[in-house]
Amino acid sequence: MPETPAPRIRPVREDDIGALHRLAKIAGPGFTNLPPDSQTLIDRIARSIALLRGEGLGGAIILVLEIDGLVRGCGMVFPRLGIDWPFYSYRISYTTQRSSIDGRMVRFPVLTLNNDLEDCAEVGGLMIDPALRKGGFGRMMARSRYLFIGCHRARFGRRVVADLRGWLDNGRSPFWDAVGGRFYAMTFSEADHINGTTGNQFIADLGPRAPIYVNMLSEEAQAVIGKVHDDGRAARNLLIEEGFRDEGYIDIFDAGPTLVATIDDLRAVHNLRHAMFARADDGDCLRDHLITCGNGTEFRCTVGSIEVAGGQAMTDPASAATLNLTQGQPLSYLAL
Repeated sequence: MPETPAPRIRPVREDDIGALHRLAKIAGPGFTNLPPDSQTLIDRIARSIALLRGEGLGGAIILVLEIDGLVRGCGMVFPRLGIDWPFYSYRISYTTQRSSIDGRMVRFPVLTLNNDLEDCAEVGGLMIDPALRKGGFGRMMARSRYLFIGCHRARFGRRVVADLRGWLDNGRSPFWDAVGGRFYAMTFSEADHINGTTGNQFIADLGPRAPIYVNMLSEEAQAVIGKVHDDGRAARNLLIEEGFRDEGYIDIFDAGPTLVATIDDLRAVHNLRHAMFARADDGDCLRDHLITCGNGTEFRCTVGSIEVAGGQAMTDPASAATLNLTQGQPLSYLAL
């Protein structure tokens, strides 16, 4: 990690609204988890705080990356999908047909609208200030979400998904133009705004229910099915490294891939370890670990050094100060 003030990941607060709005404007179109709409962000911050207090609502728990007192990134954890409204995906399957006359066989992909991923958790909303993207902060923010899940395991079900932003051409979605735009009488940017601010119930109200034969779409639309936005390639690599799989699900708006994992098989959850804080020391600690403490609204995470023996942990002074650790306090840690 570069020499910067100790980073801290914590739950969002009401006074983070300005910083989140700045990040939303940087993110651009298609990033529906973080729309550049102040009232929507205010509502989502309130929802996040309520979820952290244990209320059984839909929506996301928002974590923010704070460096030197400034919010420079965020990531989100949705405890359960499909609570406020159905969660829709397309799944890619294949149909094979054979002619009884000449024996010719054809095989082609089909998109089927489904609710298969309801009741899964979701990780999303990963956004880092572009000035920090080469400092390892994206990896730190991404993995902190899995640590949050691991430290609150009883709140989550069996599976987790990650919906990656699909490929866009200067803000235009070829897939939307070929599919959604023909049914909803709106541009991709208009649909993106509605989805980001009010949810996707209008998909159920107006959308096609019959399977969509991919070979009837334009070549441009076919080419972007399951293709990740240029800014999302690194995020996809991190997800695959963590244990996510491509099972053929795609987003209904831009056809970006939706990856799936079993929570207990995630590397971060499987390798998470626990100890009691003993003291801070400048000694020969193991470096580049994520260290967490606290639950719910008190959850905190930083990257630092740790040494554990007999269940007792010694950390570097900066990490202890960032997390406000006290002797005997439980903590968790994971190699970054």
